Amino acid sequence: MLRTKQTTLNEIYEGCLDDFTNDKPRFLALLEEYIDIDALIPATFRNHFYLREGRPREYPLHAFLWALIIQRIFSIPTDSLLLVFLEYSRELREFCGFVKVPDAAKITRFKQDFVEDLKDMFERLINLTEPICQEINADLADMAIFDTSGIEAFVKENNPKQADSLIRRMKTWKTAKGLPDTFDPYQAAYSMMPPHAEAEPSVKQMYINGHFCYAYKFGLVVNGLGIVRHIAFYDEEFLAAHPEVKVEKKSKSPDEDKSLADAKALIPTLKDFMGNHPMINPGTFLGDSAFDSIDIYAALLGEDGLGFKRAYIPLNSRSTPQYPGCTLNEDGVPCCPKDPSLAMASEGNTSHLRCGKPSLKFVCPKMQWVKCEDGKYRRRTSCEDPCTDSPCGRMFYIYPEKELRTFPGTVRGTEDWEETYKIRVTVEKSINHFKDSFCVADRRTRNPLTLKADLFLAGITQQITVLLADSIHQHQYIRSLKPLLVS
Repeated sequence: MLRTKQTTLNEIYEGCLDDFTNDKPRFLALLEEYIDIDALIPATFRNHFYLREGRPREYPLHAFLWALIIQRIFSIPTDSLLLVFLEYSRELREFCGFVKVPDAAKITRFKQDFVEDLKDMFERLINLTEPICQEINADLADMAIFDTSGIEAFVKENNPKQADSLIRRMKTWKTAKGLPDTFDPYQAAYSMMPPHAEAEPSVKQMYINGHFCYAYKFGLVVNGLGIVRHIAFYDEEFLAAHPEVKVEKKSKSPDEDKSLADAKALIPTLKDFMGNHPMINPGTFLGDSAFDSIDIYAALLGEDGLGFKRAYIPLNSRSTPQYPGCTLNEDGVPCCPKDPSLAMASEGNTSHLRCGKPSLKFVCPKMQWVKCEDGKYRRRTSCEDPCTDSPCGRMFYIYPEKELRTFPGTVRGTEDWEETYKIRVTVEKSINHFKDSFCVADRRTRNPLTLKADLFLAGITQQITVLLADSIHQHQYIRSLKPLLVS
């Protein structure tokens, strides 16, 4: 016969208390166990927040930060929806450190008042995550990949009806006046659009992803792992810090304007990045054809440049590559003197030559290593109409320093080039990740301080992601913690 045990009121209370204490989602428990947010906050940020002016702070600093980081991890699109989550989730509210839920105005005021402090925190986290990136993959961490984009602001000029109306007017004008086909109504409409939003001058007219919009322009520098290393904002503050960047009147071509603007922003952005983090010295740069400029190659690879060893930039069709003494194909690879359709074979870097200067060696495309009578293997060409008396065939030694645009520390058209340049897509993925997963896009605001704070918070969230993934030894989660939310 089983004996029943009578449960006391004290045991019931202790059981309920234990259930409430341990009733915490696994993901929040991981964050609480491995991430000490107080240790990551710079002292200047803490001092600024708790500066004694008037009444003491009703809400702690770490509560605001955790709430805004969780908002981005969970992809909560608006601040008002975040407050709803905090109101109805006791676990989330207690994890962040809120005794009661703040109103939306306090969230906005926090972003605007402490945007520079958020930047300092982001820069500090960069230094903490760099060794982790190097440990995961040193080759990918050694890359710097740059691209620009924009956050569309909540202004009347972003109403698509406004651009559509102007384009229709230009089409009607072309038909009424019988203008030739060379008249492009889209370019005409673009040239007539105001350069910035009426309500906020820092929101500029841009051409992003195939459509016109008014956006707050920014740039990202990421490594080959897709982890952001630097965020730049191309506003009046940036132009004041870099007077060498000249803002010229826009042309009739939105694509040309974007290319010129990106090319002008690249070197100042990289200088700011390396100035903020002198211990990070990437050796490989990846960018699109907008950066195919002699001046940019010199700034990246030259003796007085930024110290890059290789630049993977596709050639722009506006000019063909040249090198004295040999004919080059469209990829900048030397060709057979008698048959320009045959690209010569690359034997890689030969910097061990007596001159000590870096060089690239190219050999006859019909050359093979043949075992000779003495048992040694030597180069021998099978060309039926050789262009030289040498049994090895024609050889070219290319010195990249003579023409950095043609030979930017690597050879175009090779398998290594193709495989490496594919990594450039990571910067576009990072921009989309910031806009979609971290909900930077579609914010109903035009305040530049709020937009900057949202981007810095997205950057902070990504660095927290790297720290947590490394702490739990799950490096596959360095870009996103979403799989942990459902596990």
